[in-house]
Amino acid sequence: MTDRILTFTILCLVLSFPLGFAATFTGEVMLNFVFLWPLFMAALWMAGGIYFWFHRERYWSTTPDISNNQGADSPLISMLIPCYNEGPNVRETVEAALKQRYTNLEVIAINDGSSDNTGDILTELAIEYPTLRVIHLAENQGKAIALRTGAAAAKGDFLVCIDGDALPEPDMAAFLVAPLIKYPRVGAVTGNPRIRTRSTLVGRIQVGEFSSIIGLIKRTQRIYGHVFTVSGVITAFRRTALEEVGYWSPEMITEDIDISWKLQLQHWSIFFEPRAICWILMPETIKGLWKQRLRWAQGGAEVFVKNMKNIWSFEHKRMWVLLGEFMLSTLWAFSYAMSVLLFIVGLFVTLPINLHVETLFPPHFTGITLAVVCLFQFLVSIIIEHRYENKIFQSLFWVVWFPVVYWMLSLFTTLVAFPKVMLKKQQRRARWSHSDRGIERTTK
Repeated sequence: MTDRILTFTILCLVLSFPLGFAATFTGEVMLNFVFLWPLFMAALWMAGGIYFWFHRERYWSTTPDISNNQGADSPLISMLIPCYNEGPNVRETVEAALKQRYTNLEVIAINDGSSDNTGDILTELAIEYPTLRVIHLAENQGKAIALRTGAAAAKGDFLVCIDGDALPEPDMAAFLVAPLIKYPRVGAVTGNPRIRTRSTLVGRIQVGEFSSIIGLIKRTQRIYGHVFTVSGVITAFRRTALEEVGYWSPEMITEDIDISWKLQLQHWSIFFEPRAICWILMPETIKGLWKQRLRWAQGGAEVFVKNMKNIWSFEHKRMWVLLGEFMLSTLWAFSYAMSVLLFIVGLFVTLPINLHVETLFPPHFTGITLAVVCLFQFLVSIIIEHRYENKIFQSLFWVVWFPVVYWMLSLFTTLVAFPKVMLKKQQRRARWSHSDRGIERTTK
């Protein structure tokens, strides 16, 4: 009962804050926040990405540290591939995993009760490749359970986890595990996913997103010292770190965000390794993209609700930056919605001067500044990322559409997901669902 009251109280505060913000200051001030927050975050991401590049990334070798030192003492890497209804993709994913240049590696595929031919294909692959181990679960239990099952069967101390539709580069596993070997307090290393699906505008825009936004965010957050989330499609974990935090949580809709916070709240570090490349499939329809981003937004809100009681402890102070960023982004979404609401109401009703929103468009100089900053952000990200993807310059034209898509998706998914999570009665096991895998796929 206490949790229900606390959840309802927080929901009321979040929903009422934009209105209080407008009433205390002015509608104009709130509107300025709506347009200046993306500007500030873009500048922060660029500064973090440039700093990361000049002080770290540009000195890194193109050869993983452990790839040339394989012998009797080389650590065993266990690669886990959870699969659910991945019939069209699972063969090329497993074969790419088996072609890793790091030789002391075992590959374990977990068929999580697939209803298509995924299980049959995995059984065939196990016959063709004796080094492949396959685990069949009787019914769909969710990705977290599939990963926990694979971890229980794995023999290695380092677990590399990829999705059943991903194509890892030959040195991906070695790049991911190298920081785990070198730094004892690193609990996880997240890699650099690249987009294969580019046959529609939605798919091509995401190429720009993963370079100009997600790549810069990961680099900037590593400068903070903490990462909001590892990439669920490509991450390596230290087994002892997973054991300490209780592995992945079956009830969380995004197990990757949850495990990231669990590790860091126990003072394990998370690294970002841009050289660990994995080619992934993403939605190429508006419906598929909406469903995916709503799940991501809901996962972030779930983690916020789960940790809101304990994160205020001073021992977790290094997580406060991530918490503040999340809270301000949530406030931005509700402030934007409140601005639109006040503007529409003001067309029909005379509002007090401090609640009046005259226009939904920023001042002329702000709009120009946003456009210039966005273009500069794209330029910075492309310069940094082109070493990992030769054809990234071909996506420059489509990138110009990205700010509208990204911020509008963030707005609407937050408005839907946050109240949904706050009012949810109880946690249920998060299971797989059908995902949009795109239309056409390329490898590079």
